[in-house]
Amino acid sequence: MKVIDTQIEGVKIIECDFFGDNRGYFCETYNKERYFNAGITSEFVQDNESFSSKGVIRGLHWQAFPHTQAKLVRVISGAVLDVAVDIRKGSPTYGKHVSVVLSAENRRQLFIPRGFAHGFIVLEDNTLFSYKCDNLYCKESERGLKFDDPELQIKWPDLDVEIILSEKDKNHPALKDIKPWRPESL
Repeated sequence: MKVIDTQIEGVKIIECDFFGDNRGYFCETYNKERYFNAGITSEFVQDNESFSSKGVIRGLHWQAFPHTQAKLVRVISGAVLDVAVDIRKGSPTYGKHVSVVLSAENRRQLFIPRGFAHGFIVLEDNTLFSYKCDNLYCKESERGLKFDDPELQIKWPDLDVEIILSEKDKNHPALKDIKPWRPESL
């Protein structure tokens, strides 16, 4: 397993070991001890997945206290551009983001600690996206950030299809209008 630190502290790209032969392949996608030794100490308690078509944008989302979540995300089939935005109050990288292509082909994972808004745009039809969370989902704690807020400077790819957003995601506030996440909310 290879762990790549990003330009924002705590956000990590993981490249899992992959073993292929004439039968197909095997890949260990999570091992608590190995991830812990790599600095990912979250205790995951919930697994989720979404299935989407090319052009779907999901996000940017997070859960408010006391339901804040760290996530370990990956793509099982298809591809996405995955984005994590730092919304931690007082962070030197507040409002900055990390973006990385996650695909079935590259088998990369992204670890997103608590204190980040998260979202992705689907790059291929029939994309299956999987994520582990270290806290249970709570509808009342849902929060969101406007995916195309110019202040975020996210370079979303131009696709040859219409962008599809939920009504909720169309109406999220800009960064300047959100309440920053506070580490003491843990």
